Amino acid sequence: MRGEVLHYDEDQGFGFITGADGNRYTFTRENLRRQTALTMTAVEFQPGGGQARDVFSIAGHTTSPAAASPVADAAMNAAPAQAGTAPAAAPPQAGHFGRSSEPAEPSDLWGYFWRGLTQNYFNFAGRARRKEYWGYCLFWTIALLVVIGIGVFADSEMGNFDNAEIPAVTVGLFGVFLLATFLPGLGMIVRRLHDLGLTGWLCLLILIPTFGSLIILVFALIPTQGRENQWGPVPAGVST
Repeated sequence: MRGEVLHYDEDQGFGFITGADGNRYTFTRENLRRQTALTMTAVEFQPGGGQARDVFSIAGHTTSPAAASPVADAAMNAAPAQAGTAPAAAPPQAGHFGRSSEPAEPSDLWGYFWRGLTQNYFNFAGRARRKEYWGYCLFWTIALLVVIGIGVFADSEMGNFDNAEIPAVTVGLFGVFLLATFLPGLGMIVRRLHDLGLTGWLCLLILIPTFGSLIILVFALIPTQGRENQWGPVPAGVST
């Protein structure tokens, strides 16, 4: 996949790439095809699990021969040799794969909930601002009440409450809803912790009865960390 390097810290060996699909991927020095220092440049990479692997530059024609990096050399050597090659014959830059190509920030709270169930269904990387977290929680609760209401109505019509049987429809719909939203909800908690500069493993605190949920609630109320951290830049729409 083609993308553009948004940031790369040579000292820490860690950076971010925006892919042609509009998603952001992380990468480390070990993910480069050759050990090299990267700048803002167009690259090719193999995406997987929110991480970019086998990263190499495709913008070698924009650098002078004296400053060309090993990553750019690898891309240029892989291209077919042409007589009298001019800079215009090199692979074109993907200048349009920058921050402007990222998914647009939702205009309302429902948009955060819908994005959590679609684009971020299995996303445990990046950051989630406080508004995104609570927008998801709000419509998750509304959806849960609707699902339970449908189940209660169905069980009532079937007489499941009259003969002391288990309200099977209500229990079934409740269980399916929780299973379907477990991963996006867990990912939202992890990204909210990342937004505070904390490790996502703290989500395991929720396993502690009562107190764990209260601790997660406190974390969810803390404002966004107003600077870039190892999990990404400040989320769009946050004033710093």
